[in-house]
Amino acid sequence: MFVLHIALQGCLRGREVDYGLTADTGGHIRYLLELLAASEADPAVARLTVATRAFGGAHGPDYARPHERVSAKTEILRLRTPEPGYLPKEELWHQVPAFTEALVAWIEAQPRRPDFLHAHYADAGAVAAGVRDRLGIPFLFTAHSLGRVKRRLCADPAALAGMEQRIAAEERALAGAALVIASSRDEAEVQYAGYAAYDPGRIRVVPPGSDVSRFAEAACSDAVERSIARFLREPDKPVLLALARPVARKNLPMLVQAYGESPALQERANLVIFAGCRSDIAALEPEPAANLQEILLLIDRYDLYGRVALPKSHRPEEVPAIYAHARARRGLFVNPALNEPFGLTLLEAAAAGLPLVATDSGGPNDIVERCGNGELVNPQQPRAIAETALRILDDPALWDRYAAAGRSAATAYDWHRHAAAYHRLLARLRAEQGEAPPAPDHLLVCDIDGTLLGSQDGVRAFAAWHRAQRGMAFGVATGRSLHSALGVLEREGAPPPRVVIASVGSEIYHLDDRGVTYRADTAWRERIGEGWEPERIRQVLAEEPRLHPQAPLEQRRFKLSYLSDGGDDLPDRLRRRLERAGLRCSLVQSHGRYLDVLPDGVSKGTAVEHVRRGLGLDRGRVLVAGDSGNDVEMLRMAAQAIIVANYRDGLGSRPELRHGFVAKQSYARGVIEGADHFLRPKRLRPADATARP
Repeated sequence: MFVLHIALQGCLRGREVDYGLTADTGGHIRYLLELLAASEADPAVARLTVATRAFGGAHGPDYARPHERVSAKTEILRLRTPEPGYLPKEELWHQVPAFTEALVAWIEAQPRRPDFLHAHYADAGAVAAGVRDRLGIPFLFTAHSLGRVKRRLCADPAALAGMEQRIAAEERALAGAALVIASSRDEAEVQYAGYAAYDPGRIRVVPPGSDVSRFAEAACSDAVERSIARFLREPDKPVLLALARPVARKNLPMLVQAYGESPALQERANLVIFAGCRSDIAALEPEPAANLQEILLLIDRYDLYGRVALPKSHRPEEVPAIYAHARARRGLFVNPALNEPFGLTLLEAAAAGLPLVATDSGGPNDIVERCGNGELVNPQQPRAIAETALRILDDPALWDRYAAAGRSAATAYDWHRHAAAYHRLLARLRAEQGEAPPAPDHLLVCDIDGTLLGSQDGVRAFAAWHRAQRGMAFGVATGRSLHSALGVLEREGAPPPRVVIASVGSEIYHLDDRGVTYRADTAWRERIGEGWEPERIRQVLAEEPRLHPQAPLEQRRFKLSYLSDGGDDLPDRLRRRLERAGLRCSLVQSHGRYLDVLPDGVSKGTAVEHVRRGLGLDRGRVLVAGDSGNDVEMLRMAAQAIIVANYRDGLGSRPELRHGFVAKQSYARGVIEGADHFLRPKRLRPADATARP
C-alpha cells in the first residue's frame, strides 16, 4: 500500500523538529511523524510519502531540500510554489493551486500512483480535493483544528485573517473525502456538525497514539521544586496544576477566577500555572501578552499572592518533573480550555498518576470515559470548576481511584493501536467494490453496554459465533451515539454492525458494502422530526428540580438527555407536564438516573421495526437482546426477545416481557444462548425434530 500524506504548514522535517519555531510548527507535525513511524511497522505498507512546501530563508536550509529520505519506507517531498519564502497558514491559500499542479505532475511521473492521499489541515484538504478531481485518487482528511470552531471561540479579529478561505477549504475537503479521521467524539459529532458537508457516517474516530510511558515514572527535581516554591507561602500544600499556552482558547484566566472566588479551595490547595515561556510579557505576540496580563490582574484582584505560582519558563525535559511535583502533593491536573481538540497534556498527567478536572468540550470526554480518571466540567462555570476540584481533593479514596485509573492511558492511547485501526480502514477502502451482500434472512439487534459488552471472552465467543451464522445480519441498538458505539465495539473486538440504531432509537445508520462508512437513514429522520420542538421541551423541563442536563456532547438532534435524582414515577410525571404544554414525547429512564426525552413514538423498539420493514423480514426472523430499562420497548415489541442473565431494572419479572427468554449466561454469551434457543428449532431437519424429547 502506498499512502501520500499532504501537509503544507509549518517547518516539517524528518528528525529533530524544532517545535515552536513558528506558530504553525506544532502538534499536527508531531501527529504526522508518529503516525508514519507506526505505519512503517505494517508489512502491508510499502511506501509513505509526505508532500510539503519548499521554502528558503532564515529557518535553515533543510526546508528547501526537494527530497529527504527519512527511512526505507518514508520520504519527504518538498514542492516549490511561486512564493519562495516561509508563509504562515493564513497566507498559504494563494499557493494552493500551484502546489496542486506540482503534486499532480509528480504523481503522474511515478511508476505507481498512491492508493490514497491523506490531507492534514484545511489547505492540504483543498489540495487533495484538487488532485482527486484530476486523477481520481481517493483521499482521507484530518482537520487537526477547524476554522468554524476557532471563529466561534476567538474574539480577536486580527487572529481570524483568512478564516473564510479556510472554512471553504474545509467544506470542500469534507464533501470530497472518502473518509474523515477525527480524534474525538466532540470533533466528530459537535465540531463538524456546523459544516454544510457534514456526514457523520463518513467520519471515524481514531484517537491519536501518544508515547506517555516516560511520565509514568516521573520524579521530582530540585530545579522544578525551586521554580514553584519561590512563589508560595505553603509550598507543600496540594497543587492545582495547569500546563498550557497563554491563549484565549486555553481559558487560563477562568481557572484563576474559579480559584479566586473559592476561599475553601485557596485554603485547601495552591494554584500552579505553567503558561509557556517568556522573558518579558511586553515582547510577546498580542494574544499571549493579553492573556498573561489578564491572569496577573486576576491574581491581584483576588489577592492571591503566595497562593499562585506562575513560573516564567520551563524546559521540555522538565515537564515530567512538573507532573511529579503535583502528584507528590496529591494534587490535580486542571484543563479549563473552551475546547480541547484532543488533550495530550491530559494523557501525560494521567500517566503520571494525576486525577483530572477537564473541560467537557472536546477530547477530554473520550479520555475520561475510557480511562475513568477524573471529572468533566463546563469550562465557563468557575463555581463548577472549584467545587469539582474540592470534591476530589477532599475524598482520598476517590483521588486514589482516579490516580490509579489514569495510568491506563499509556496503553489505551498507543500509536500501534492507532495505526492498526487506521490501516484496517484503508484496507477496506482499498477493497474492490464487489456485489452487494445478499439480503439477510435473520436480524439480530443487541444493546451494547451490559448486553453485548461486559466480558472480553464473551465478545470473542460472539464474534466467532456470528461468523458461522449465514444470513444473519448483526445490528446494535444503544443509547450511545454512532461514533461512541463504533469506537467501543472496535476496541472490544466486536464485529462491525450492519445497522447501528443510536441515541436510544433516534438515529439509524446502515453500513456500506465495503464495511467502512455508514449511511444515515433519512426516511427515519424525516418521520420522527414531525412535531419535535426541543427548545420548548427544554423550557418546560427546566422547571423540574430533579433533572439536570447531561453534558452538551450527549445532546442530539432528536434526543435530550438528563440526569435524574431517581424515582420510578418521574417519567410519568414529566410526561403529564409536557402534555399539559401541548408536547408529546417519549421518555426513557434507565439505570435509575438516566432520562432521555425523544420524539413521540421513538424508541429502540420502533427503530428496530423500521429496520425490519426496510429489510423485508417477517417479525419472526428478528431477534433482540437487552439488559436494562431503555431496552424494554425493543424487547416488548419483538417476538423473539433475549434478556441476558445480568439484567437490571427488573427486566426478568416484567409482565410485558413474559414472552422473552431469560438466559442463564451473562453478556455476549447470554446473547448466543438466547439466539440458539430461538434459532435451533428452525434449523433442525424433520427427522431431528421428531427425535426431540
